[in-house]
Amino acid sequence: MEDVLTPPPQPELVGEKRKRDETSLDASIEDAPAAPASTGGAEDAAGSDVARHPMWKTSLCSYFRRRGAGAEECSHGESCRYAHTEEELRPRPDGTWDPTSDRAKKLRKVAAEAQEEAEEEVTVDEQSLEKCLVGLPMGWTADRLKPFLQDQGISYAIAKKKKGMTVGFVTFQSVEQLTNAVQILKKNPSGGKEIKIVDANRRSHQKAHDGALVSNTGTTTENGSSPTTPAEETSVLESVSSSKKGARDAVTPLANMTYIDQLEHKNQSMAQILKKLTRNARKACPPAIPHPDWVFKSKEIGGLPCKFEGILESPVVNGYRNKCEFSVGYSLEGKKTVGFMLGNFREGVTAVEEPVNCPNVSEISCKYAQMFQDFLQPSSFPLWSRIDNSGFWRQLTVREGRCPAEAVVSQNAESQISEVMLIVQVCSTGVDEALMKEEFDKLSAILIQGAATCSPPLPLTTIVVQDHKGISNAAPTDCPLIPLLVPKGDQLDGTTEDKIRIHDHISNLKFSLSPTAFFQVNTLAAERLYTLAGDWANLNSDTLLFDVCCGTGTIGLTLAQHVGMVVGIEMNESAVSNACRNALVNGIKNCRFVCGKAEDVMGPLLTEYLGSPQQQAAASKSNSEIDDASKNEDTIGCASYDGENIDSSKQRNDNAEGQQPMGASVDHPTCASEVDENNVASGEQNCGEASLVNDKPIETASDNSLEQGKACKDGSSSPNNNVLAANACQFKNVVAIVDSPRVGLRPTVIKALRTHPRIRRLVYVSCNPDSLVANAIELCTPTSEKQEKNKGNRGWRSMSSAGLARQRTKSMPNSEPFIPKRAMAVDLFPHTPHCEMVMLFER
Repeated sequence: MEDVLTPPPQPELVGEKRKRDETSLDASIEDAPAAPASTGGAEDAAGSDVARHPMWKTSLCSYFRRRGAGAEECSHGESCRYAHTEEELRPRPDGTWDPTSDRAKKLRKVAAEAQEEAEEEVTVDEQSLEKCLVGLPMGWTADRLKPFLQDQGISYAIAKKKKGMTVGFVTFQSVEQLTNAVQILKKNPSGGKEIKIVDANRRSHQKAHDGALVSNTGTTTENGSSPTTPAEETSVLESVSSSKKGARDAVTPLANMTYIDQLEHKNQSMAQILKKLTRNARKACPPAIPHPDWVFKSKEIGGLPCKFEGILESPVVNGYRNKCEFSVGYSLEGKKTVGFMLGNFREGVTAVEEPVNCPNVSEISCKYAQMFQDFLQPSSFPLWSRIDNSGFWRQLTVREGRCPAEAVVSQNAESQISEVMLIVQVCSTGVDEALMKEEFDKLSAILIQGAATCSPPLPLTTIVVQDHKGISNAAPTDCPLIPLLVPKGDQLDGTTEDKIRIHDHISNLKFSLSPTAFFQVNTLAAERLYTLAGDWANLNSDTLLFDVCCGTGTIGLTLAQHVGMVVGIEMNESAVSNACRNALVNGIKNCRFVCGKAEDVMGPLLTEYLGSPQQQAAASKSNSEIDDASKNEDTIGCASYDGENIDSSKQRNDNAEGQQPMGASVDHPTCASEVDENNVASGEQNCGEASLVNDKPIETASDNSLEQGKACKDGSSSPNNNVLAANACQFKNVVAIVDSPRVGLRPTVIKALRTHPRIRRLVYVSCNPDSLVANAIELCTPTSEKQEKNKGNRGWRSMSSAGLARQRTKSMPNSEPFIPKRAMAVDLFPHTPHCEMVMLFER
């Protein structure tokens, strides 16, 4: 056994390293020129070595570099050819120093600073008075920059800066002002940080088009210059020009990986995020309360809060997006381009590249983007500038609607596209209305002709212009819409959005989509997502399902056949209108949709259908009595999934109207026939509900019903206890499915879900795992009997979303927490790092 033992590795490694150093040194010595004679004690001690080695002690010994030891630690002793201290180190024959020495590091630093100063030397002449200020605080705006320049005694003509950027723009009136500013800023740094003036390089598109600048009115200035287009239109660098980053890299960063590797990457990423939930929930628990069992059990499953069941793959990997938003801007070469931005505006990136080689975009969307781009080339109207927030053409959105799955034989996803909606976003500020209408007519004609002449012809259902005057391209839902092409069939009399819509299909249900309505961008993968959510919700005919953030009602309508009643909540009015229309088209009568913010209507709706938490004891007692009385009656209530009621002879009118849902006006279907007409709670109208009235949208309801609804805006109207007891009897199982926005649910919604004891199961669907973690912390963390009030400090500004959630749990009322049971991801966004997470909570 001793024969096979090897000596310790470290001495052998050190020796091998010295051998390699000596070998390389000998090789370099053979080619090195003869060194001049040098003097010193070391030279006398080893004169023969000095004669043989012109690079004597020009490198530090490995012993000195590693341990700071002297010559006594080196096995070669004083005869070692390497230097053991900085004092022994000598310059090489070419005048350089050992790069590992302190002297060489200092010399490199000095050289780098000198080179940086030489590169940043400001050009001072009459032709370049537009300069950039580099090193400004990100929180500064123009209102903060101008007083700073005035306090420093710097005169200028124009000074502008946007919040979130470290670069500002200043235009000087003369060379004297510029020279004075450079000298002052060199001497007086701001807060210990130096602010520099550098030359402002014009963007590539300005260099190419400096001969004819176009104003907002569509006219060209005489000399190609404008007094209002100075420094804002310039930048220090277009950072993407050197990084060679394309649209494919910006939009689909995982496209170069195989799909199996993408799924594995996302699977690991989601697991790490779930572990973050466990860690933060442990921190959020009050000191006097023991940690919940699921936190202790997390150690057995690798720190996960519950079982993570992996990721469901998308049925379609390429060209899956049914909605693409193309930016309008200039490419790096200065060409008018319709495509995707190559970076973030905060990073100073405004360049746009065509959507070529982006695997998540369909060929149909790319062709329409190319048509629009060709139209913009000769257009006299300017493109939107993110620098000074001016221009006309802003964005093109392509929405696609697919046929029912059984109607398509081909496996090609694009062959399923049967309807297309084009949304052109513009800013009409300062533009002549007649010229704008003429331009729209040209655009409409070119798009219609381009779609018809393609081989094969492209589907085109409607064209609409969105007039948005805000800074961000994210337009509000009430933004004015101008229809350019209206669908020929299936129109309703009403608003503009009623006339311009397309249709898509999920689970053999037909969904009507307006321009601003939310709909999952991957239709086929959304079917898997909704099926998974329904399976985990454990639905039956006695279930009351709350569909929070319902959008166009996709989740609630696909699951309506499995539940007694669906109540959808959505703040987008057009989406609620679409949801009601979708229920009507698909013949679903057990759905009710309420328009309003979830935090405003969630509490009143829970109280309306289930009663307040304080009433649960009385309601439970009434429920048991009603159960005993109705054991021999085979009735479910009017909210059964087929929309029928056995006792229909007593409750239907001449129009075959079904029973009315509890708490509605007399024109609405209701489950409580004993509700007094003079004492009904018109909760639908208070929240702007678009429910179904006689199989028609709520807009056709009587004015009297609308007036009754106004009284409920403050939550003053509520059903009586008898109605609550009857309703509680009908719905024995209450489930909430939340398809949260990217920022997550607001604390008031979390509080309503958390504090109502009848909600025993919650299915949370999220496209942002960070917001899911924050909401889960509030839902699952135990609370103490004594609430802590939130302190009014500003520490929350620097907190993470999980940290903020931990703070909010301190003020959560004492209530039974949820327990995370299952988690699974669904890949709705192949080729990107994003995916949807589904999580089941129970208590």
